[in-house]
Amino acid sequence: MKSIFSNKKVIITGHTGFKGSWLSLWMNMLGADLYGISLSVPTKPSHFEFLDLNFKQDIRIDISKSKQIDKIINDIQPDFIFHLAAQPLVGKSYTDPLFTFSTNIMGTVSILDSLRKLKKECIAVIITSDKSYLNQEINRGYNENDKLGGNDPYSGSKGATELVIYSYFQSFFKDSNIKIGVGRAGNVIGGGDWADNRIIPDAIKSLETKNKLIIRNPNATRPWQHVLEPLSGYIALALDLKTSKINNGNVFNFGPSSICNFTVQDILLELKNSFINLEWVVDKKINYKEATLLSLDCSKAEKFLEWRSTLDFNETIDYTTKWYSEYFKNKKSIKNFSLSQIKNYCELAKKRKLKWINHY
Repeated sequence: MKSIFSNKKVIITGHTGFKGSWLSLWMNMLGADLYGISLSVPTKPSHFEFLDLNFKQDIRIDISKSKQIDKIINDIQPDFIFHLAAQPLVGKSYTDPLFTFSTNIMGTVSILDSLRKLKKECIAVIITSDKSYLNQEINRGYNENDKLGGNDPYSGSKGATELVIYSYFQSFFKDSNIKIGVGRAGNVIGGGDWADNRIIPDAIKSLETKNKLIIRNPNATRPWQHVLEPLSGYIALALDLKTSKINNGNVFNFGPSSICNFTVQDILLELKNSFINLEWVVDKKINYKEATLLSLDCSKAEKFLEWRSTLDFNETIDYTTKWYSEYFKNKKSIKNFSLSQIKNYCELAKKRKLKWINHY
């Protein structure tokens, strides 16, 4: 894995965000030359700022500005692109649907259209969401062939983005030097997340302010996974596209096994084991609709990428609470602690003889 990424030009869009900052740290460990494209640092505090990574270029721009993105990608001539930049919040999609659709759809169009003009080989892993699926509240996990859709603006934007990716691939990339893969990930938690209206950062903020946490739906079920899980999947997909054409243009779910589908209340009860002062109350006045039941079938990733999740539910919570505990103790140690969590995660994958880690 290091031999493939070392000294290669890797663009990460959304590099200042939660997943983007962790992926940047992991790519830095692998020796990549990092280039970041993001609108801004969206949160305070910021995991990205704690890491203080050495980017070749740290570019702050609206990803939907196609002419500027075209010039940036042409100037960099990347070997890999991980496209994570997005407006990721369901709640915000209701208050600002125009920005949500513009960022999530046209931002992806900007990346794809720039790649269309690129003459060199490049591997692009484009991240959408498990919410791309038309949620019918079914018990089985959604697989990659299920119908796309979305009732809320965020989900709708992600479903529409998938159609854009498919069209570009069929029209321009089937027989080109650009290889495209799509990752759909379940709900991600972990240290370093400070976004509003997400369960873990909201819980941590409630502890800091000594206020009760307000939750929307304690019985909502999600495929909770630690942030390193889907990132390992994205890396496995990039490696596969680099070494083979078989999965070019394919879509993959990345999520935990079905036994890791727990409710919001399950998450909070586990958090309370580490943070005993955590208290919460249900706000029944929330006026926008969210899916109650959501899970993923990740058998395709296991079959074709030899990837499956490493951590169980308790380990996922443990990794998360330990990160925030370290943050409360010593913010200056967060970079080293984050590095240690990536290394421990890889060692655990090796110990459990997961096949994707053989490439590490």
